[in-house]
Amino acid sequence: MKNTSFRSIISILLTAVMLFTLTACKGQQSTSGTETYKVGLCNYVADPSLDQICENIQAQLAVIAAEKNVTIDVIYDNCNCDDNVLNQIITNFIAQDVDLMIGVATPVALNMQGATEDNGIPVVFSAVSDPLGIHLVDSMEAPGANITGTSDFLDTNAMMELIFANDPDCDLVGLLYDAGQDSSTSAIASAKAYLEARGIAYVEHCGTNNAEVELAARAMVNDGVDAIFTPSDNTIMLAELSIYEILAEAGIPHYAGADSFALNGAFVGYGVDYANLGRETANMAADILFGADPGTTPVMTFDNGTATINTDVCAALGYDLETVKATFAPLCQAVQEIVTAEDFE
Repeated sequence: MKNTSFRSIISILLTAVMLFTLTACKGQQSTSGTETYKVGLCNYVADPSLDQICENIQAQLAVIAAEKNVTIDVIYDNCNCDDNVLNQIITNFIAQDVDLMIGVATPVALNMQGATEDNGIPVVFSAVSDPLGIHLVDSMEAPGANITGTSDFLDTNAMMELIFANDPDCDLVGLLYDAGQDSSTSAIASAKAYLEARGIAYVEHCGTNNAEVELAARAMVNDGVDAIFTPSDNTIMLAELSIYEILAEAGIPHYAGADSFALNGAFVGYGVDYANLGRETANMAADILFGADPGTTPVMTFDNGTATINTDVCAALGYDLETVKATFAPLCQAVQEIVTAEDFE
């Protein structure tokens, strides 16, 4: 009888402890009054454009969380172009039970897509130049499955028009890119088609790292190219600070597919506003967290109409800045200026 009573008392005490523990957890939730979402954000490599995107994604998600009275915890990581590290990051996101993944740049998006086909975790990509061409989505209007995102699709023909507006006598164009970058494939094909249609000769030089890109740039100088075109290629972006003086001293203007190239020394960067692209990526991610279906959410594209001129390089090339701006103005939505620096302020 005493043993039964003792066991009853122990049972009551254990039940009380459990109830207290549960009440404490509920109390923490009700005290904050918020629902918590967990987002895994992975950047492909640290460069000014991609960093801008990631910074604006995180800032905009914080704004949205405050507006909606929820908590959005962002787990940020950077694989620095290493596929093994990238796969480990994605595995960690899955282990941490994230509600959504955001992949910045094509390789990250492709790996996230492959890792979430079975578990259904929504994926929002950002800065993928050709999501349809690389079979990341079924269509731009209805991506399908668990993925959608924002594209920094580059209007290659518009960039070519800038080259020939600035130099109508240009008769040899250099194509500088990393052949292993999926983001460059369609843009380079478009550039070749444009040049061939105009009867303009071109040469190609590629690199997969800074040393190879520098050799490629010097080869362009030896070839005597009149201008160089690079799409939104991360490998060339990372090497721009190493090559811009080589090209400027040789009198060769470098036209590239993002304002970050101009920041790091290219003559002109032309393309999307990456800060805005980051914000819109965050808006899309939040919509999906709150119930939108990624598979039926159209991929977002942007106006490519901003030309960013590096004023330091413009002067080194012997161009008059105001003349260049006036030449570009009818061909762009906007023309802006920048000086050489490592990162955006």
